[in-house]
Amino acid sequence: MPSRSLWRVLIGIALAAPSASAATARPNVILIVVDDLRWDDLGAAGHPFAKTPHSDRLAREGALFQNMFATTPLCSPSRASILTGQYTRRHGILDNTDRSAKSHALATFPRELQKAGYETAFLGKWHMGNDETRRPGFDHWVAMKGQGEAVDPLLHENGKSATVKGYVTDILTERALAFVARPREKPFFLMLSHKALHPNVIQRDDGSVVSIGEGGFIPAERHRTLYADAPLPRRGNYAVPPRGKSALERPIGNLPPLGPGTVTADETIRDRLRMLAAVDEGLGRILESLEKRGALDDTMILLIGDNGYFYGEHGLSEERRLAYEESIRLPLLVRYPRLVRAGSRPAPFALTIDLAPTILELAGIAAPASIDGRSLLPILRGETPAWRTSFLVEYNSDAVFPRMDRMGYDAVRTLTQKYIRYRELPGMDEMYDLERDPFELQNLVASRAHRSLRDQLRTELDRLVGEAAR
Repeated sequence: MPSRSLWRVLIGIALAAPSASAATARPNVILIVVDDLRWDDLGAAGHPFAKTPHSDRLAREGALFQNMFATTPLCSPSRASILTGQYTRRHGILDNTDRSAKSHALATFPRELQKAGYETAFLGKWHMGNDETRRPGFDHWVAMKGQGEAVDPLLHENGKSATVKGYVTDILTERALAFVARPREKPFFLMLSHKALHPNVIQRDDGSVVSIGEGGFIPAERHRTLYADAPLPRRGNYAVPPRGKSALERPIGNLPPLGPGTVTADETIRDRLRMLAAVDEGLGRILESLEKRGALDDTMILLIGDNGYFYGEHGLSEERRLAYEESIRLPLLVRYPRLVRAGSRPAPFALTIDLAPTILELAGIAAPASIDGRSLLPILRGETPAWRTSFLVEYNSDAVFPRMDRMGYDAVRTLTQKYIRYRELPGMDEMYDLERDPFELQNLVASRAHRSLRDQLRTELDRLVGEAAR
């Protein structure tokens, strides 16, 4: 019979060890991706009139990252980076053309979640290939072909295709609510991939735009007059013609020079924010549903954009793709009170490639060696790990927008500087001091006074490109 002292030791070990249920408990995860959502479109980010109370709740009760960025500011490549944790040159989704076969082969984190016992679902805009079949890693599949339609969308739903009457954001919200409400014993992962805030684009399989449907950006009928009289905020580079930016100053066909005459229309910006209102309302309904089921605090909710958008900065309109802040900077909100302190504002660089390893670690799954990103969990826990002080942005030229002719690039963004190297436009590189020039108006690449900094940034860019190509 064990001695009294041995019993004390055994009891102490038992009390210190987590219970079986605690050790195996894994949170649900809802990842909401909003198309073309800028970091400053949300009320929580300081927008003067955008009504986003439920997104603001995520920020109030969780974390709002201050320096979140896309590693490729374009829909399909960015979504592939979110799902794989990989740079574009590794996962191979280079642009918005139809890459159906490639998208079936992606090493996505939902595959790992599914193998580990999660029930997984995808809803909305897939955009990495147009075939209607379910992608590996998802138990439940509701997707649109290509960009999808804002009204009466065609949905490919678990092997069946049908046109569903209604506004696409509301339809996707209803599908999300139905999935969340299912009785289940397993944890779940839901990726809700909105079409909003994208225009009603009709697009060929090669990525080229055929036309834009009537109305372009189409808000829900109930939001048609929202913000009608609200004055729009302007950044310091709004309508400023690019000077010293040879790549943007080139004459291209019949395109007008960039400047006050080429900015994004005010009503377009308002319509985008009106579309966001429906996304936010849907988020509120999801939060309410989880709360009623007692599952809200057991669910990590992440909200992110896939890339930014230009509202007339540098004279650019209705576009992203470029390496300027308006295009690459994103919102990232995370609510999970069991881990994340309410009201936290993490400052370290976070990237789209970090979401996959973050969610895998949360689920207790080792990240595959092929992942380029890093888990954000230490930062969300309030720790201060050694962290990146620079990152790579990459873009592959495509034929959709003539303005982007031969403008594929690699860029490095540090804490205070940026260097952009165009692959097919020698002599047109750009360099910015973001501390003194946050609106990226003065290209310093030819400055003799900045020769040493230029050499340092080129060396760092070479290092990052080499790592991404390993």
